[in-house]
Amino acid sequence: MAIDIQAPVCTALHPTSENSPLPIHQAQRMAELFSFLGDANRLRLISLLAERQMCVCDLAAALGMSESAVSHQLRALRVMRLVEYRKLGRRVFYQLQDNHVQTLYKSVLEHINEKGCTDVAH
Repeated sequence: MAIDIQAPVCTALHPTSENSPLPIHQAQRMAELFSFLGDANRLRLISLLAERQMCVCDLAAALGMSESAVSHQLRALRVMRLVEYRKLGRRVFYQLQDNHVQTLYKSVLEHINEKGCTDVAH
């Protein structure tokens, strides 16, 4: 005798929600941003700029990187609208673009420092 096994069927009534998923174009832009932030050197730059504005030479010294490498990363951060700069004489000072960037950085930092968050195996 063959047993008829059928996949279970959900019969619960699901209330319609006024919320809808994030539109695909916004989800793609967010994915690009999070992917872009997957670089440790960029995050280290953001960590310094979350505290105060700094010039390229001070950022390079703090990170142990060349000024050229720091400038390259800062250019990429500018393109993504995460940092902005202002010139003061011959010096260029960088700071985070706005409070959204600082809030994002601090929220992620707080999240990874929560009890129960573990290091990801490499």
